[in-house]
This record gives sequence, C-alpha cells and structure tokens, in this order.
Amino acid sequence: MDHSIESLAEERHAGGGVKEIWRVTIILSVLTIVELALGFSMIGMDEQSLKRHIIKGIIVILMLAKAFYIVAYFMHLKHELRNMIMTIVVPLCLFIWFISAFLADGNSFKNYKNKWDRNHLEHSKEKMPVQEEGTHHLE
Repeated sequence: MDHSIESLAEERHAGGGVKEIWRVTIILSVLTIVELALGFSMIGMDEQSLKRHIIKGIIVILMLAKAFYIVAYFMHLKHELRNMIMTIVVPLCLFIWFISAFLADGNSFKNYKNKWDRNHLEHSKEKMPVQEEGTHHLE
C-alpha cells in the first residue's frame, strides 16, 4: 500500500515538472518573439533617433529576463539557497558593470582626446604625403 502512495506522489511531481518546463519554454519563446519584432521594427529607423535607442534598451532588458529564466530553471538555481544564488549573481552583475564602465571610459577618452588635445587634433586633420610606389623612406 505504501508503494502505491509513493508512485502516485512521484507521478504528480513529474507532471508538475513537465508543466513547469512548458511554462518556462513558452515564456522564453514569447520574449524571443517580442525581441525579434522589436528588432525588425528598427530596420527603417534613423541610427541616432531616440526611439531606436529606447527599443534597444527594451531589447536588452528582455534579454536579461531571458537570461534570468535560463539560469533559474535550467541551471536549477531557483530552488537553491539565497547565498549560493548571490554568489553567482553578484559577480555576474559586477562583470557586466565593469564591461559597461570600461566601454564608456574608452569612448570618453576617444572623444575628449580630440577635443582637449589641440596638438592631436591638428595632426589628425593633416593629409598624409603621397609616396611613390615602391619607396619606403622613413623620415
């Protein structure tokens, strides 16, 4: 009699797992379809328009939501302890922040180097002298 109760509990647990997998798959599919629709809607837009940048931001947020679902369900972190989740999530967030900060710093350096260093600005606008073919003179 105990055996039948255990098998019934296992069947319920297995059925709940399948429903959960289907739910996560549908959520990920819907997020992907929305991302694709937003991406295709940007095709005719001007590169520097505010609307295009807002759509790009929405796509990034949707991609992060998909990453959360993938990590939570397929890496089984949803059912783990909070400390273990924070051990993985906090370094990931710091890594993303570092990459964003380094890219912003590099872009700022590139832009301000031309603005504030007059010598570099003058030399960057000079035309290179035309050399004859086959000559390699270092001056």
